[in-house]
Amino acid sequence: MHRAGFVNIIGNPNVGKSTLMNALVGEKLSIVTAKAQTTRHRIMGIVSGEDYQIVYSDTPGILKPNYRLQENMLSFVDTAIGDADIILYVTDTVEKGDKNEAYIQKLQKVDCPVVVVINKIDISTQEKVVELMDWWKERLPKAEIIPASAQEKFNLESILDAVSSRLPEAPAWFDKDQFTDKNLRFFASEIIREKIFLNCSEEIPYSCQVEIEAFHEGEERYEISAVIYVMRDSQKGILIGKKGSMLKKIGTEARLDMEDFFQKKVFLSTFVKVDPDWREDRKELRRFGYEF
Repeated sequence: MHRAGFVNIIGNPNVGKSTLMNALVGEKLSIVTAKAQTTRHRIMGIVSGEDYQIVYSDTPGILKPNYRLQENMLSFVDTAIGDADIILYVTDTVEKGDKNEAYIQKLQKVDCPVVVVINKIDISTQEKVVELMDWWKERLPKAEIIPASAQEKFNLESILDAVSSRLPEAPAWFDKDQFTDKNLRFFASEIIREKIFLNCSEEIPYSCQVEIEAFHEGEERYEISAVIYVMRDSQKGILIGKKGSMLKKIGTEARLDMEDFFQKKVFLSTFVKVDPDWREDRKELRRFGYEF
């Protein structure tokens, strides 16, 4: 008997959804920073065994949308709730349990199994964790509640057991050697965006979008050309930095990560352009993969 299914990871921003999926898949597929809203797309990570296949989906954090990009990010979450075989709802030991109460109510009504992961127990106490487990069991009595630390890779086996035991009987949805649904161009753009999040403060990370204009694989190296779009000339100046220092730093860090991820040398060119309306423009959002 072979089991396979879609396990969709949802939760509020900054609870560790991306860290958890990366840990469960064993690959760095979702970028991870301390800033909220780092994940913008729905990203699949695939784990296969001889008699099972788990298709995890990392999704953007649940938030109240302020512009069209965030509306589309939230639609990824709603779609993930609707097409899941199993839902992994990730919370942590820091946030208030009733944050985004509407989504907790949605989880009370879904037909598929729900597993609640209380993340970041490594920065809490045993008493606090037990209290949170009781609170979630009261709110979602049908769910399995699992305390864990994605950062420390603690209790991941319990999550895997909870998921695999609830998978429906089905053939594999993807080739057994495939570990994601995204292509290398996508990961190149995400790696650059991660370096922007890590090196730039305030509004820059939320106002930028990375597009890979050229991606060529040669015998010895990848040649990649990327454009970083920002919304204002002042943001362009900050991103480039004095004598190009910031853009050079971002490009160097991104290139090194790409070489580690692609296992091949990379020649990376980066450019910055201003596009003031990209977060609201349907055509642009569709081009960047945010419109269905």
